[in-house]
Amino acid sequence: MKTAEIKLTVQLDDNNIPERIVWESTDSQNKEALPVQAFMLSLWDQSYKNTLKIDLWTKDMPVDEMKRFFYETLQTMGDTFLRATGEKNIVEDLRDYCAHFADKMDIRK
Repeated sequence: MKTAEIKLTVQLDDNNIPERIVWESTDSQNKEALPVQAFMLSLWDQSYKNTLKIDLWTKDMPVDEMKRFFYETLQTMGDTFLRATGEKNIVEDLRDYCAHFADKMDIRK
């Protein structure tokens, strides 16, 4: 069985606010840690039937990029949900909401 490891490293300031985030993967062709400004990690706990989450972003992440990050995350959640469940109708509803979100947030594709 193959094993891969994903590592996230968060550097905090004196007030425990993220200043720098880097990620790396043993399965990536790029062997160095790459900087990112935000991440959302969701894990399903089967024992307790709930989601464990960590959402972090650096203090210098621009608001317009955060809006775009949320928009793209919602879009890809629809893709993932469709692959996992085959529920096309609800994914179409999510796509409609994403279009509404993009309009309200003035996000250009």
